Amino acid sequence: MRLLLLGLGLVVSVGPTVRRSDAQDTSAIDRGVRIGIVYQPGVRPGLVVLPGRPAGLDSARAMLMRDLDYSDRFELITLPAGDSLRVGAAALGTAPPARGAPGRGRTGGAQAAGPNYPLYLALGADFVVDVRAAGDTTVVDLHDVAAGALRRAFPARLPAPAAAGFRMAVHRLADQVLQATLGAPGMAATRVGFVKDGKVYVIDQDGADMRLVSSTDRQAMSPAWAPDARRLAYMEFWQGHGQLFVQDLGNGERTAVATTGRALDFTPAFSPDGKTLAFSRATEEGTDVYTVNAKDNCCLQRLTVGRFSDNLSPAYSPDGQRIAFVSTRSGLPQIYVMAADGTDQQLFAPFDYGVTGASNAPEWSPDGQSVAFHRDVAGTLQVFVLDVRTRTVRQLTSVGRNEDPTWAPDSRHLAFVSDRSGYRQLWIIDLDTGRIRPLLQQSGARLPAWSPRLPETAATNP
Repeated sequence: MRLLLLGLGLVVSVGPTVRRSDAQDTSAIDRGVRIGIVYQPGVRPGLVVLPGRPAGLDSARAMLMRDLDYSDRFELITLPAGDSLRVGAAALGTAPPARGAPGRGRTGGAQAAGPNYPLYLALGADFVVDVRAAGDTTVVDLHDVAAGALRRAFPARLPAPAAAGFRMAVHRLADQVLQATLGAPGMAATRVGFVKDGKVYVIDQDGADMRLVSSTDRQAMSPAWAPDARRLAYMEFWQGHGQLFVQDLGNGERTAVATTGRALDFTPAFSPDGKTLAFSRATEEGTDVYTVNAKDNCCLQRLTVGRFSDNLSPAYSPDGQRIAFVSTRSGLPQIYVMAADGTDQQLFAPFDYGVTGASNAPEWSPDGQSVAFHRDVAGTLQVFVLDVRTRTVRQLTSVGRNEDPTWAPDSRHLAFVSDRSGYRQLWIIDLDTGRIRPLLQQSGARLPAWSPRLPETAATNP
């Protein structure tokens, strides 16, 4: 189908619908439409974020547009010279709306009653997002193009762009827009913890606002988020041992985990209710999985007994009933699973003995349907995903060395470490489209851990 915009003298070509499924390791995804070029939309709805005034909202508008783009759920449509374009009635096959009618848009650069719905409909947009000021309040208007009407308005009193809490407040608005359009929870109001130069940092999911979490005088590793997204557990080296800490990210206070620090304790993982902390403990006898009561900071329990094998890297299922972990009981490290009390231990991710390489770093997806991990393939590491129901495994990456995957709360994005650019950096892949983008372009990042959605009280804190 071809739509000739006579009033503009421009052509927008719309090709057949293309569904991208089972995409793997590719970033060759059309990011939007430009007037005057050929555009082949996928199955995702088209969305326009309007430019506009006041200029003081440019930072919020740019962040909102980037968050919606990074959700990988929309085809973003970019307008040249704002949205002051007029579409002739003959081109659209419709009569122009009467003055003051809901469908009347902005024409000739002047502000009119509402968005130019006929133009956006012609460009393939399903939704229009407008950011405006109303006194001391910022309002994000979400318009339904087909209905020619405002669907929702989201008012928010945003802090100044340089103030603490501004970024998370805008991220939260992006998540609200996604929920209102598609009924899907977003991932914009999240952070990723990681290790760099022996220190634990956190960064927003859009790659901005990197902050140090751990102390500056100790080597740290293995960050893990509590389910409330307010606390982060990690390990620090103390006199040759590994001490586990839980730190409140709001006030910076941290608590040493009881019964840890007398051995090499590492890879902590919270249970979904936040009451239990599982971790790995390495001694002269080997490495095994233990748990401790995180609420009362007591009550050590051993879940595995190695007997000439190592067991490590626990990861809880979302319902808290099972724990995936790594074990060398079959020779090379592979992914196993057990009940949360340590019983019923069995192989989880199938492998070919003598052929399949070592597998490590399991993490359960928040929806409980998959487990991501990395596996040695021909001498380099690649990210794999295990289907929990069928126990089938598929390889997700193939370019460079890729390891340490961690799930976003939407269960469709993974952050991981890759050297595909020549340096070890953090990247994000969308499993639905295969789109890959860099998260942190600084080199040397390791061991990422994606947070749950941050609650509003935590989002405004440093």
